Amino acid sequence: MNPILEWFVNHPAFPPQLAVTLVSMLPILELRAGIPFARVLNLPLAEALLFSVIGNIIPIPFILLFITKIFDFLRPTKTLGGLIRKLENRAMNRSDKIARAEFWGLVAFVGIPLPGTGGWTGALIAALLKIDLKKASAAILLGIAIAATIMSLISYGIFHM
Repeated sequence: MNPILEWFVNHPAFPPQLAVTLVSMLPILELRAGIPFARVLNLPLAEALLFSVIGNIIPIPFILLFITKIFDFLRPTKTLGGLIRKLENRAMNRSDKIARAEFWGLVAFVGIPLPGTGGWTGALIAALLKIDLKKASAAILLGIAIAATIMSLISYGIFHM
């Protein structure tokens, strides 16, 4: 089990709803880990969806609005400049389909729960490609809804039976 998830399991006084929200806010994990984690914590599906989707959405506006400014500020520094360039290159290497199909490409990228995809990376790519804020927000929210549906079916539905 992931060390972050393990920490929450080993601290049962921590409310499971808050644990699922926080896990879903983390890059890489997002609701792809939040919903299965909610299942491990025996949360009902409705709570799993509510708290994981809320957690996944919280960072998105900040990424869309501020990440390029933060990257511009940090890129010239010796300690973080290399990391920033690496993150930008990694995101832009995944952006070709999104750039061509903009809205639906972003929906698919965020919605298909594969490693390296999701709301965080989708918002980063949208910000770097300068996709319209409203269009990017709508596409990411729709993608999160699709990912939540898929992860719910895997964690609570078809494969759980």
